[in-house]
Amino acid sequence: MSRIEFTRTTPDGQELYHQGWAPDAEPKAVLCLVHGLGEHSGRYAHVGSVLNEAGYSLLGFDQRGHGKTPGKRGVTPPFERLMDDIGLVLDQAAQRFPGRPRFLYGHSMGGNWVLNYALRCQPHTGSRALTGVISTSPGLRTAFKPPAAKLFAGKILYKLAPDFVLPNGLELEGISRDEEIIRIYKSDPLVHDKMSARLGLDILQQGEWAIEHAGEFPSIPLLLVHGACDRLTSAPATQEFASKAELASSQPNVTLKIWPECYHETHNDPEKAEVIGFMIDWLNAELKIEN
Repeated sequence: MSRIEFTRTTPDGQELYHQGWAPDAEPKAVLCLVHGLGEHSGRYAHVGSVLNEAGYSLLGFDQRGHGKTPGKRGVTPPFERLMDDIGLVLDQAAQRFPGRPRFLYGHSMGGNWVLNYALRCQPHTGSRALTGVISTSPGLRTAFKPPAAKLFAGKILYKLAPDFVLPNGLELEGISRDEEIIRIYKSDPLVHDKMSARLGLDILQQGEWAIEHAGEFPSIPLLLVHGACDRLTSAPATQEFASKAELASSQPNVTLKIWPECYHETHNDPEKAEVIGFMIDWLNAELKIEN
């Protein structure tokens, strides 16, 4: 296994930190990771290790306002630039692993983003062509009703001061049933609880847009994963997306996996070996590779 680490500068001048994990042999495919709110790509090192053992590469980046990417914590530009950033990591995957199939893999907020990217960009050809998409615990809707006063204030700030930062209000105990995961999360210096007004509203609005347009999902394989006991993002919203995407497709290729006891981070719950193993089995099946 080899570690990958580099930075790239976007057309608008933002330096993005990238890292990844690759097997010693040529990979079967490369998964391009888009992490969740307040966290960073380094929290997926164990996922990368298991994927490497199965013959897959994992390449991710720290989103703007997150991790080792410079900038004010929790502050992001207009949504279109976030989509452009995902395109850039796909470009990097194509350069570093030429000829290898590319999958988008997003969790939580990142799960929302990868679904939006596939819907909006319809990536079929070129360096950004996708073989498939994996979206885990996508933040299409919250699992709770956002406080009306906070939502009202956010809408005003979105117009007047979009970079104004608020606490994201995540219930940390809802991340995982593994207490050690919670302890590590709380002590991680690269994790933060910041969220700009723009970012908060974009998550909500783009999640609803994705559900509304799920029937336009491109004809590529899609794996949706959610924990039934997720208290942060809505499992029923993921189920709704899956139903709409499958019903509207002439060649349905949607796999929905609900883990009955899992919390938000299915890849960090006690069932994590089974969860990651299920994802690998799905990848092998889509690439027609025998286990």
